[in-house]
Amino acid sequence: MDTIDYRILDTLQAQGRISNQDLAERVGISTAACWRRVRALEAAGTIQGYTAQLDRQQLGLALCAFVHVSLSRHQRQSTSEFEAAVGTRPEVLECFATTGDADFILRVVTADIESFDRFLEDFLFALEGIAQVRSNIALRELKFVTALPLSETQGRQYS
Repeated sequence: MDTIDYRILDTLQAQGRISNQDLAERVGISTAACWRRVRALEAAGTIQGYTAQLDRQQLGLALCAFVHVSLSRHQRQSTSEFEAAVGTRPEVLECFATTGDADFILRVVTADIESFDRFLEDFLFALEGIAQVRSNIALRELKFVTALPLSETQGRQYS
């Protein structure tokens, strides 16, 4: 990847619906070269997809919780079963295997505290091998971005 590729990625992160012509102008290459580069970045898996960012408050998904899960067994099978189960739940927006007090941290979004309680009772507490669950409810969202800090990549500046 070169400077042009990083400029393309930076621009697409900020404006995912930009036309190829506008993108090419912004990064300083021809439209054909831009199209080829974007397709190559997609084929390599660097660009994994395109999405719309939605306002969860307007859609009635007001509660955001960070759930810290510790497993009772640390065997490949129990870990894989937990990961597979969590992967099926639309409320779980992110799941990280972590070091520290918890084995996993989940970011869970639901409509309200009652639906979060149902998620815990009907799903998470019903899974085998769960030793401990701790939840933190977000009071306010102070920052939410999806764009990666590409200028930090190997100390380069790409704007």
